[in-house]
Amino acid sequence: MDDLVFHNPEPDRVVGSNAHLPGDDAIDTSLRPKALSDFVGQNHIKEPLTIALLAAQKRQEPIEHILLYGNPGLGKTTLANIIASEMNGQIKVTAGPALERVGDLAAILTNLAPHDILFIDEIHRMNKTIEEVLYSAMEDFALDIIVGKGPGARTLRMPVAPFTLIGATTKLNLLSNPLRDRFGHVFHLSFYEPEDIEAIITKNATRLNVDMHPRAATHIAKRARRTPRVANRLLKRVRDFAEVKGNGMISEDIATAALNLLEVDTYGLDQVDRKLLEAVIKTFQGGPVGLQTLAATIAEDMETIETVYEPYLLQIGMLERTARGRKTTRLAYEHLGLTPPTLL
Repeated sequence: MDDLVFHNPEPDRVVGSNAHLPGDDAIDTSLRPKALSDFVGQNHIKEPLTIALLAAQKRQEPIEHILLYGNPGLGKTTLANIIASEMNGQIKVTAGPALERVGDLAAILTNLAPHDILFIDEIHRMNKTIEEVLYSAMEDFALDIIVGKGPGARTLRMPVAPFTLIGATTKLNLLSNPLRDRFGHVFHLSFYEPEDIEAIITKNATRLNVDMHPRAATHIAKRARRTPRVANRLLKRVRDFAEVKGNGMISEDIATAALNLLEVDTYGLDQVDRKLLEAVIKTFQGGPVGLQTLAATIAEDMETIETVYEPYLLQIGMLERTARGRKTTRLAYEHLGLTPPTLL
């Protein structure tokens, strides 16, 4: 299961929240907060989650099953690890597509200890047969496994230790209602506020023993697409630039030079983002343009545009979704140095 490789629509984008670049694992692990009190941002989640954790600890029970949804890179895996740490349990990490057979799930669940966490990433891509077996495990802490075939088949019930399932997904709408209803807590991770991203960069620069000017942290934060994973990656790239081109100190000028070299502009857009916006503006006069037509124009598939490129462009107000298709806004024209139509 661990050898499966899944399609990554943005393997080399330094600002890609789905991208997996060399060194990412090491830096993500070293900079990941270990306690909920150290987790910056997502305050709408932290308070109810803190109460749920304290209540579960007081009753000496596993915390109710948790569903985390939101864009990649916002901290779903980090929160799962924090919850496991707060509950003094171990965490077993897998992905929906990796669970191919009922035996895969059974092997994982029967090896869990009380209060352990099972974290399933991309849970919306889980096999439906596996999902149905998971229902009894979530509700009754037991596995109902069919042994044999035909008239002689029988159901074998295997008890499992009381555990907590944490599911993570970027597409809540693809989860079946029966599965979604079995989660006691459903939390949406939203894009971070700029001041939270700046706080994350400042804290992580200290952890990396990097001397950084406060204005440099602000500058990096502005280009980090309101996403911690991107912020950490940019911080690492700027640190490398400062060590090679400077004296190791990250000043505002060093940060600017490094990010310009990476072709990450002041809104955190890279060449791919600008290509998409320019296609809508120059080829379709600012839109509206249908998703299928836009995908063909920039040689990308529709799902990649919809799930990878669009969310941030919509968030910062450079792109709009309408009933007739995608439209660029006045801000997009101004950012690309183009003159917007008078009626826009």
